[in-house]
Amino acid sequence: MGAGLNGRQFLELLARLPARVWVQAALGLIGFVVLAVLGFAVIAGVAAIALLAIFVFKAKVWLRSLFQDRSSAGPPARPGPKVIDVTYEIVDKRNDRDGSR
Repeated sequence: MGAGLNGRQFLELLARLPARVWVQAALGLIGFVVLAVLGFAVIAGVAAIALLAIFVFKAKVWLRSLFQDRSSAGPPARPGPKVIDVTYEIVDKRNDRDGSR
């Protein structure tokens, strides 16, 4: 035996289910869709708030740059080179063949 259910037998099995099972399945499907939509809305809302915060920050920096003194235009000045005093000794290896000078 064990051939399983064909399509028609499966539909007949579903048709014999009580109305309570159908109502529960429909409510479960509706709940799943509502949760999916709400989850997407929460993710989209967080992304929108983050973009708005970035926009406000960039607009604030842009407005400040509009009203600042124009004499300081251009790249910032580079710091001067750092000079360190060192002592060193030059060793001439050309004359040092046998270990003595």
